[in-house]
Amino acid sequence: MASQQSRCYSVLSVPSSRTRPSGVTIDDAFLLEAKNTQKRKLSQKRNTLPFQVSISGNLCPWPTYTTSQTILRNVKPCSDGYQKRTSSWQQEPFGIAKPRYLEQLENYLRKELLLVGLSKDSAQELKLQPYREIFEFFIEDFKTYKPLLCSIKNAYEVMLAHQRERIRALEPLKAKLVTVNEDCNERILAMRAEERHEISMLKKEKMTLLKLIDKKNEEKISLQSEVSKLRKNLAEEYLNYLSERDARKILIADLNELRYQREDMSLAQSPGIWGEDPVKLTLALKMTRQDLTRTQMELNTMKANFGDVVPRRDFEMQQKTNKDLQEQLDSLRADYEEVRKEHEILLQLHMSTLKERDQFFFELQEIQRTSTPRPDWTKCEDVVAGGPERWQMLAEGKNSDQLVDVLLEEIGEGLLREKDFFPGLGYGESVPSFLRFEGLVENKKPTKKDVVNLLKDAWKERLTQEQKEKFPDFFFNFLERRFGPSDAIAWAYTIFENIKLFHSSEVMSQFYAVLMGKRSESVYVNQKETIAQLLKEMTNADSQKEGMLTMEQFSTVLKSTFPLKKEEKILELMEAGGWHPNSDNADFLNYRALFLEDEEGQSEPFVQKLWEQYVDEKDEYLQELKQELGIELYSDVTLPKLRGALMSIDSSLDKQTLNTYISQAFQLPVSELPEEGDGKEEGIVVRLQTALERLQVIDVRRRGPREQEPAS
Repeated sequence: MASQQSRCYSVLSVPSSRTRPSGVTIDDAFLLEAKNTQKRKLSQKRNTLPFQVSISGNLCPWPTYTTSQTILRNVKPCSDGYQKRTSSWQQEPFGIAKPRYLEQLENYLRKELLLVGLSKDSAQELKLQPYREIFEFFIEDFKTYKPLLCSIKNAYEVMLAHQRERIRALEPLKAKLVTVNEDCNERILAMRAEERHEISMLKKEKMTLLKLIDKKNEEKISLQSEVSKLRKNLAEEYLNYLSERDARKILIADLNELRYQREDMSLAQSPGIWGEDPVKLTLALKMTRQDLTRTQMELNTMKANFGDVVPRRDFEMQQKTNKDLQEQLDSLRADYEEVRKEHEILLQLHMSTLKERDQFFFELQEIQRTSTPRPDWTKCEDVVAGGPERWQMLAEGKNSDQLVDVLLEEIGEGLLREKDFFPGLGYGESVPSFLRFEGLVENKKPTKKDVVNLLKDAWKERLTQEQKEKFPDFFFNFLERRFGPSDAIAWAYTIFENIKLFHSSEVMSQFYAVLMGKRSESVYVNQKETIAQLLKEMTNADSQKEGMLTMEQFSTVLKSTFPLKKEEKILELMEAGGWHPNSDNADFLNYRALFLEDEEGQSEPFVQKLWEQYVDEKDEYLQELKQELGIELYSDVTLPKLRGALMSIDSSLDKQTLNTYISQAFQLPVSELPEEGDGKEEGIVVRLQTALERLQVIDVRRRGPREQEPAS
C-alpha cells in the first residue's frame, strides 16, 4: 500500500534547481513540475479506468430531473456513513441513475480515500491528492471550462505553497517566543524573590533603628537631667564667685591705701634715706601708682571675663567622673531589667502555684467530704445480663465513676426494654422539633448495634449533602425517608431515649451533643477529617504497602501531622497505639488496626486518646483566653477586648477564623460584625462566662505555635 501511495502521489516532490529555468521562483517551479508530473500520472490513471466517457464540454443535467437522488459528500471510506451511503446507492432504482462518468469518478475517489485512510501516518497534504486528481479529470474532460478551472487550481496551489512557507518561517519564532516567555517568568520570579528579601531586610533594619532611637532618647533624657543639675550647681558657684570677687576688690583697695599711707609717712620722716631728689621720687611714685592702677584694672577685667571659666583640669576630672557614673548607670539599668524579668517570672510561677494549691485544696476538701468506702463491684456480676464475663469486659480499665455510668446504662437499658410506649412531649417551644407530638409513641425496641448503625448512616448522608437545614430537622427528615412519615416520630423518640441513656458510647454521645446543640457539627466533621488525614499520612509512609510501620516512622508521622502538640502528648499517643518506653523502637506496628471500630461503634484507645487530647487542648485554650482578659467570669467583655485577647494568645489566627470565633461568642452573623477600629465595637458586650460557654460549642483550637517565654 505504501508503494501505491508513493506511486500515486509522487507529484509533491519539488523540482531541482538544475532543471528550473532562470527567472522562475521555487514556488513557480514547484507548481510547474507538479503540474507536468500530475498530467503524466493522470494520463496513466485515466488509461487504467475500465472505460472512458467524454462529454466534450457538455454538462449533464443530472440530478435536476430527479428529487430522490443524493449527491456524494465528503465521507470517510471506513465510516458508518460511508457504508450507509454505498448501501443506499446500491438500492436506488435503475430508472433514475447517475451519469456513468460521475459514478466512475466517485468509485475512483472512494478507492483512493480508502488507500489513504488505511495508512496511520497519512498527512493532510496526502489526503488532498485524490481530490486534485478528480479536479484534473474535470479540467481535461471539460475543454470549454479548462482555462478557468486551471486558473482556479493554480491560485489555490500558489496560496497553499505560500501558507506552507509562512508556517515554516513562523515555527522558529514560536519556539523563540516560548523560550522568551520562560525567561521572562524566571526573571519576574527572581525579581519578586529579591524584592521580598529586600523588604524583609528593610523591616529588620527599621526595627533595629527604632530600638536605637529609643535608646538614644533615653540617653538624651538622662543627659538633660544631668545638664539641668550642673546648671543649677554652676549658678550657685557663680553667685559665690561674684561675692568673693567684690570682697577681694574691697580688700585690695584697702591694702593699697594702707601701703600708700605707709610710703608717704616713711618718705616724710626720713627724706635722706634714698639719697635722691624727692621731686623725682614723687614723680616716680606717681607713675608707679598709675601703672599699678592700670594693672589692677586689667586684672579686674581678666577676672571679670574669665572668673566663671572652669579650669581644664577640673573639666577633665568632671568629664571622667560623668563617664564613670554613666557606665554605672547602664550597668544598673541592665541589672534592673534582669531582676525585673526574673521578678515577673517568679510572680507568674507564684500565681500558678497559688492556683494549683487552691485547686488541690478544693479537691482535697471535696474528696474528704464525699469520700466513702470503695464499693465491691464484684457484686454486680450476678445482676448484669451476661454474667461475670460480660461484667469484666464492661469494667475493664474503668474507674468508679465510669463503672457507675456503666451500671446505670445497664439498668436503664432494662427499663427501656420494658417500655412499650413513650408519652409525647407536646408542641411547646422548649421541645425539640423532632419530638413535637402529643399522645403515646410506640417504642421500637432496637438493639444497641442497630441504633449505632442507624446513626452512622445518618452521618454519612449528612456529610454527602449540602448542610442547608438545621441538624434536628435533617434528623427527622432522614427518619421519614428511612421509615416513612408514619413511623418517623416513633423512631425519633426511640433513638432519642437510647442516645440519652448510653453516655459511654462514642457514636451515641457525640450524636446526642450535636442534636441538642451542645456541640457543633464542625467538631465531629473536623475530628473525622483529622483521623482520615492521619491514616493517609501513615499509608504514604508505608512504602511496602503491608500495613506495618516502625515506631520511628509512627512518631515521625504524628509529629508532622500534629506539629503543635508537645512531646509528652506525642508520647501519650504512641503509648495508646501500643508503644512502650522500654520496648525497641524497631518494633513494627499494625497502624490500620488503630482505626478499627467494634460492632457498637467503640473506637480503639488510640482514637479515644486523640479525642481526649482535643478536649483538653480546647479547655486549655479557653483558660488562656480567660487569663489574658484578666477579668472574672461574671464580668462583661467588649468585642475589641476579646479580639485583642484572641490575637494575643494565638497570633496565627487568620481573619476568617477570628471572625467566626467572635460571631459565635456574641451570637452575631459574620456579615454584621463591625470593622476593626469602628466606634460601634465598644457598645457590643457579653458576659465572659457566656462567651466561653458559646466558644466551647464550636471547633476552637490553636492555629499557630505558642510564643516563646522569656528565659529566667
